[in-house]
Amino acid sequence: MSNELTYTKKTVYELADKSVIDAAMSYAEDYKKYLDAGKTEHECVKISIALAEKYGFSEYKLGDKISHGDRKYFNNRGKNLFLFSVGSEPINNGIRLTAAHIDSPRIDLKQCPLYEEGGMGFFKTHYYGGIRKYQWVATPLSLHGVVAKADGSVVEICIGEDENDPVFYINDLLPHLGQKQSKAPLGEAFDGEQLNILIGSALSSDEEENSIKLNILKILNEKYGIKEDDFLSAELCAVPAAKARDIGFDRSMIGAYGHDDRVCAYPALTALLEATDGIHTTMCILADKEETGSDGPSGMQSELMLDIINEMAANLGGNPAVIRANSKCLSADVSAAFDPNFADVFEKRNSALLSCGVVFTKFTGSRGKSGTNDANAEYIGWLRSILANDGVIWQAAELGKVDCGGGGTVAKYISKHNIDTIDLGVPVISMHAPYEAISKVDLYEAYRAMLAFYKY
Repeated sequence: MSNELTYTKKTVYELADKSVIDAAMSYAEDYKKYLDAGKTEHECVKISIALAEKYGFSEYKLGDKISHGDRKYFNNRGKNLFLFSVGSEPINNGIRLTAAHIDSPRIDLKQCPLYEEGGMGFFKTHYYGGIRKYQWVATPLSLHGVVAKADGSVVEICIGEDENDPVFYINDLLPHLGQKQSKAPLGEAFDGEQLNILIGSALSSDEEENSIKLNILKILNEKYGIKEDDFLSAELCAVPAAKARDIGFDRSMIGAYGHDDRVCAYPALTALLEATDGIHTTMCILADKEETGSDGPSGMQSELMLDIINEMAANLGGNPAVIRANSKCLSADVSAAFDPNFADVFEKRNSALLSCGVVFTKFTGSRGKSGTNDANAEYIGWLRSILANDGVIWQAAELGKVDCGGGGTVAKYISKHNIDTIDLGVPVISMHAPYEAISKVDLYEAYRAMLAFYKY
């Protein structure tokens, strides 16, 4: 009787058949390829479109006709992607919507970045998102991004991922001279203006001032046709050069840069592409700028989601307000996995445990639930029922102890449009670090949860 009445979290390994575990291991291999190919939002959009086209999706532009059975994608400035499949039921029945972000914390270049000093050439930077600065020094970095030149051409940059490429580096202070630095609080040991990227030291053959800088510019000009003023219209960033790798003797986990939040974006995307129900209208949004507040035209505070819903309503005979009211959303974002090495900041009964399945987070915010969407009980009850139907293994969690801090997702920006929304995602170890860790079975349960959500 007690087993029927009580609730205890169990791992996927305890609850799932071997076939599910095997499928999770296989699914993880393609996810690792996605991570390695998509270390920026530009790259994620590009490879996601390539995947979508293999599944019969074609490009949509605002103003195009929309019909039942359409499978379309909308590329928003190369940094934000909408994919939708129009079902057979009336559009006023609503949309099954998922939203995940494809930007991750990183080191951005400033618009006038290049200088030399002390026999070294550097890029000046401005970090992006919530990083812990000490984690980014003395580690191999690769350079990614685009340079939009004055003639209208755009040059794509990716240096440091191939084994034959050079990598880049942020200098650290040797411990012999770091006594003062070592006494500083962790968050103050490095200043943002010290995160300068080391990019060269050789002199130009010309005998001029700034000879190192000039030599670097010559290399860039020969390979990419870039001049110094082209940095003014560039979006370039440094990210860890490391590849996604299995972690542990049992290969049960994946270590990589950018799990937050591509570990949710990939299941949301692949489940949408593979969903075959055809009744519900489904949509997956891969968003930008979540790490800095979701602002701008490619972030979730943009009106673009409403524009596309309005276009659907106009083409399919629906009412936008009714569509939104009947829609359901999974804000697909990661959760903090309980870490016994730092147990003092977690309340274990209400923390996500590694390998216990995908995580529902009813609310985020900070302290007194400030700045959060708070999903209603009826919506959670409906989700429980559909996941039970397909045997999806899940858990509920919140982000650490009540007074320890907090965080936010895009959920509140979607729910304000009268759309039932809850956060669902994968628990992550070392979130926002240059190299994060996740469990393969949690990743796969996220995919299975998305499939069920699109179907029911």
